[in-house]
Amino acid sequence: MSMATLIRLYHTLKYLKSIQIYYRLYYILRDRWRRLSGFAYALSVPSKVSSLELLPSINSAVAVSGRTMRFLNVTHTFENDMNWNLSKYGKLWTYNVNYFDFLHQHDMSKEEGLRLVYDFVEQSAHLNDGLEPFPISLRGINWIKFLTYFQIDDQKINNSLYAQYQILIDNLEYHLLGNHLLENGFSLLFGAYYFQDRNLHVKAKALLFQELQEQILDDGAHFELSPMYHQIMLFRLLDCINLLQNNPKEQDRDLLEFLRQQASAMLGWLKAITFQDGSIPLFNDSANSIAPASSELFAYAATLNLHVKERVLKRSGYRKFSNEYYECIVDVGNIGPDYIPGHAHADTFGFELHANGKPFIVDTGISTYETGARRREERATAAHNTVELNGCNQSEVWGAFRVAERAGITSLIEKDDTVVAIHDGYKKQYRALHQRKFIFHEKKMTIVDTILSDRSQQAVARLHFHPSVTGDDIKKHIRLAQESESVLKEYAYAPEFNMHVKAKVLEIPFATKLEMSIEL
Repeated sequence: MSMATLIRLYHTLKYLKSIQIYYRLYYILRDRWRRLSGFAYALSVPSKVSSLELLPSINSAVAVSGRTMRFLNVTHTFENDMNWNLSKYGKLWTYNVNYFDFLHQHDMSKEEGLRLVYDFVEQSAHLNDGLEPFPISLRGINWIKFLTYFQIDDQKINNSLYAQYQILIDNLEYHLLGNHLLENGFSLLFGAYYFQDRNLHVKAKALLFQELQEQILDDGAHFELSPMYHQIMLFRLLDCINLLQNNPKEQDRDLLEFLRQQASAMLGWLKAITFQDGSIPLFNDSANSIAPASSELFAYAATLNLHVKERVLKRSGYRKFSNEYYECIVDVGNIGPDYIPGHAHADTFGFELHANGKPFIVDTGISTYETGARRREERATAAHNTVELNGCNQSEVWGAFRVAERAGITSLIEKDDTVVAIHDGYKKQYRALHQRKFIFHEKKMTIVDTILSDRSQQAVARLHFHPSVTGDDIKKHIRLAQESESVLKEYAYAPEFNMHVKAKVLEIPFATKLEMSIEL
């Protein structure tokens, strides 16, 4: 292993919490011992269940039709038996098969849903990814909701699901934390109510109080700073409120009130970050057609007597400026959180802009979680609407979900129509700071970039345009205050997983200072 690799690894690991390191080592050593001793989890555990009441939730996208399944814009038809381990499309595709979200597509019948659940139970001894804690967590909620809505009481399914919950509680994702551990907690709560299990209940309650308190920031944002994951976490939170409100227990009155407070904060942040057309900015790891839409979440919240009040964007590092002509959301915050930045990009000072209700300048988006060139490109500074210095990233993103040294905000000054911020992502390597100033006018916005350094630098600012934006549109709306050898190129816009659309990116090289205006 080279010295450079060791240094990068050090700057990645130094941010981890001790509990992450402990549990990673513990699980590795425990698994090795269990393989030697022949240990195996029971795949069916005798259970007793309690009938539940649930209000209708949000339908999932149609993903299953007969033997054909479509996830992440990739379609596969199983010619013979169902293969829950199919891996040729990547692990996230396999995970989606095992989540069982499709049980809640609008045309899913009781008979078809049961066929798929039974098939899974029959093949459970041969599962790979499907018995990992994360898919168990999502599948547990989806099975319980399905069984409840169709009033199914099937001992074979119940015993299989109860066994899965024993695997889950023995493998909680403390080595990852973040949204993974929170998903574990949400699911344990469903399992606790369905099986009337005290152990599941105690752990679920402790996790939800602890993790939501930490993971939901003061302005209501989920701390991984992905609008998509925020929607996902909010959806799961609303399902838990649905569970508690319609199956009341005196012992959980405090938990219900806490969940409602957290949901209210998250709803407010989502309303603030959502564009008028209902879309979200694709900051960090965000893609369309994965999470429920903001409008669906607001409607679901209303059925639970939760009312949406827009909150002021602050702690998350995002700011939004809007009037009748445009909406602009900018990122002037740090990568977060330090100990789980796997969904972060090197995109400090990036922004998205909608003009007259339509997307104009957009984030590149993401199309894959698989380790490789495309994943590196989509997380890189060059894929975002900010400044790249000397061809390098502001933050050292690597692998599929790793960040070593990272940009930090060293100065932030805000006024009603102006934001000025400085980050130090280039300080150590190039002795340079990047200052960006956003000025918002009625019908235009101005961006002033300044490289603060005692040596010569080669900077490039980029603007990524929506595929509907033409070269003539760009000439009409973009103004540079000084002469520049700007270049208009093509890039691959990725609004969804496994989807690429040709669009235009304007690259503007400069040395010390660049001023540009976007007239609308």
